[in-house]
Amino acid sequence: MSSRRRILTGMLAAMLLAPLTACAGAQTPKDATGRPLEPLTIVTATGEHEFWVEIADEEPERQRGMMFREPLADDRGMLFEFPDVAERAFWMRNTPSSLDIIYIDPRGRIVSIAAHAVPFSEITIPSRGAASGVLELRAGRAEEIGARAGDQVRHEFFRPGG
Repeated sequence: MSSRRRILTGMLAAMLLAPLTACAGAQTPKDATGRPLEPLTIVTATGEHEFWVEIADEEPERQRGMMFREPLADDRGMLFEFPDVAERAFWMRNTPSSLDIIYIDPRGRIVSIAAHAVPFSEITIPSRGAASGVLELRAGRAEEIGARAGDQVRHEFFRPGG
């Protein structure tokens, strides 16, 4: 094969592979079990803050939560989805890193925030209001983004108008 033909063949291959490489780089992040993470936004007085969250929507996942897990990255979290609206209480049993626990009503409004929950603690942390969702973030993250009770959480689970 001539050098000119090799160059043309290489250029053609690069042109064909470039879109595939770009798509591969834009893949949705995955959780520890290989499930895709979902986007979630918290809207505060300081702006819109984007996160990728694992979903705990079945009882075994909700019970396990962040137990025995590495600390969360700044842009990661776990969203616990409940089929009902009720007072909630979480604890930190077998959870080695401190977390912020954010209780959220069905419309996506923050009910309360338990900042810097103590690792391994079995003391329950109440929601202090009815919630259908609970978001766990790295400890201190809620304060860093200026999250407060009443702020909006955007995710397909929540229905702002309903």
